[in-house]
Parts: sequence; structure tokens; C-alpha cells
Amino acid sequence: MNPIILFRIAHYLYKKDIPLVPKFITLLIRFLFACYLPHTLIVGKKLQLGYGGLGVVIHGRCRIGDNCHIDQNVTLGGTSKKLDVPILGNNVYIGSGAKIIGPITIGNDVVIGANAVVVKDIPSCSLVVGIPGKVIKSGIKMSDYV
Repeated sequence: MNPIILFRIAHYLYKKDIPLVPKFITLLIRFLFACYLPHTLIVGKKLQLGYGGLGVVIHGRCRIGDNCHIDQNVTLGGTSKKLDVPILGNNVYIGSGAKIIGPITIGNDVVIGANAVVVKDIPSCSLVVGIPGKVIKSGIKMSDYV
């Protein structure tokens, strides 16, 4: 069993306006896999969670593109003073322990290094590391890093 499979079931039921079952499945994912994938989340095709999503927390209003890989202990969320949350493009790799906080947009083909704290928009084809996250290389090829 995989948390993404359970999430897809919960999201399907949520879209069909079935009331309590999606919330129950979200809680089940949280207890079985130690990750929080709310049923309201919008996710593209082929999402991968490293180590079964251990410690991953994603805000319910986040949007995640196609072919994204999220390692363990990653947080995608908002702040207490800003309503919006992160939007991830396609082919984004997020290393373990990274935090992506606030109303920001991550472009396509982006690699975010382990333990980076991203609080600003990131353009496509970039490598981001550090606290706060900074683009250290632009025009990258994903195949060189992942």
C-alpha cells in the first residue's frame, strides 16, 4: 500500500462530494504513513514520495505539477500572515528536510537541495540551496542532478 494510492482515492471521493470518507482516509494516511496528504490537495501525474512520505506535510491548498519527487520531512505550507501557499511546477525535485513556505511559485525542472528554506519564487531550470534558499545555478538539466 502506498500513501499516494490512498490519497488518490480520497481526492476522487472528495470531487464526487462524498462527505466524511475523504477526511477519514486523510487521517488513515497520517497514522499509517506519518505524512499529511489532505484530500483537497491538487496533484499532477506521477507524484513520488521518498521513503513512503515519512514526515511530509503539505498544505491542503497547494498545487503540485506532474512528475514531482518529494523526499522525507518536507513541508509545503503557508504562513500565519499570508493566505496563499506554494505552487509547484512540473518535474520538481525537493530534497529531504526542505521547507517551501508562503505564497510562492516554483517553476518547471527545479531541484531544491536538502534542508533548503525557500521563501521566494524560483524560476524554471534552477538549482536552489541554503537558508534562505538561493538559486545557485540556472539553466540546469534535471538529468544532471536526479
